[in-house]
Amino acid sequence: MKTMRIAACLVLFQIAAGAHAVEPQLKSALERAQDNRGEIEQALKRAPKAQKSAMQFLVRYMPTHDLQTLKADYLLKNVDRAYMTWQTSPWKEHVPEPVFLNNVLPYACINEKRDEWRAEFQERFYPLVKDAKSPAEAAALLNQNIFKLLNVKYSTQRKKADQSPSESIETGLASCTGLSVLLVDACRSVGIPARFVGTPLWSNRSGNHSWVEIWDNGWHFTGAAEPTGNELDKGWFVGRASTAERDNPIHAIYAVSYKHTPTAFPMVWAPNHKDVFAVNVTDRYTQLKEELPDGFVRVMFVATKRSTQSNSPQRVRSKLSIIDSSGKQVFNGLTNDESFDANDH
Repeated sequence: MKTMRIAACLVLFQIAAGAHAVEPQLKSALERAQDNRGEIEQALKRAPKAQKSAMQFLVRYMPTHDLQTLKADYLLKNVDRAYMTWQTSPWKEHVPEPVFLNNVLPYACINEKRDEWRAEFQERFYPLVKDAKSPAEAAALLNQNIFKLLNVKYSTQRKKADQSPSESIETGLASCTGLSVLLVDACRSVGIPARFVGTPLWSNRSGNHSWVEIWDNGWHFTGAAEPTGNELDKGWFVGRASTAERDNPIHAIYAVSYKHTPTAFPMVWAPNHKDVFAVNVTDRYTQLKEELPDGFVRVMFVATKRSTQSNSPQRVRSKLSIIDSSGKQVFNGLTNDESFDANDH
């Protein structure tokens, strides 16, 4: 009998200890929060029961700077809105919990300023997608419409690469990086899993680029503010992406992961920043490579004009015709101006 009482007491002690135990990753996060620890603890404590695992996920993998600065109310509102959107979205059955946690729940894409975008974006953009039959269709509709609604366009004259949504909206200008952040956040605001993707440098050394991937029973890509109708997996950069080099860190393609991985996302605008993680997704793009027929080469044309406002030449729209040796016209079109991505020519 005495042995049974001792065993029972031991079980009760283990249960009590487990109730107050903090897993190592959460413990580490709380320690890194330093003077802001109270805010993070309040966020964990006040999260509703159904949302606790989501809040724990957010804190577990939170960048150190955010642990030291973000307030409990900001995190609680973000988790609540993200969770409710996921639960009520028409495509919830297409979005497993691990995908939701890593690609809908996060409040940021890269190292941009932390905005409160989720509620406003949901109210503005849900009417655009309420009748969409799939996450892919909804994402395509967002890409067709949100940049006109927000009055934001591509420009190399943007203030910086890693703009937050509010910074891009304020100036009306953004690079491919800022545009991609906007589209990812717009998708997440209505329950569409989305993530930021990019390469530090194309293999032909023509520049870096950023774009977006959408989850719809697998990952699909699209260029932000570069819609291709209602379809994904198309874009001007497909040819260059198909020549990426998986094992070359400079020429590989990476997708951001909020959950920690062994790989840091290579942000060319912040090369010393190692708090954003990634997965190498190069193989999915190199599968798209199309070999040119014998006797053909790939060429790119740029037409420029020096403007009175700038000392450097600016790309302009210009008629372009290509005629073969027999005098037959084999191509007729227009060159791209500065409204197109700097690498799109």
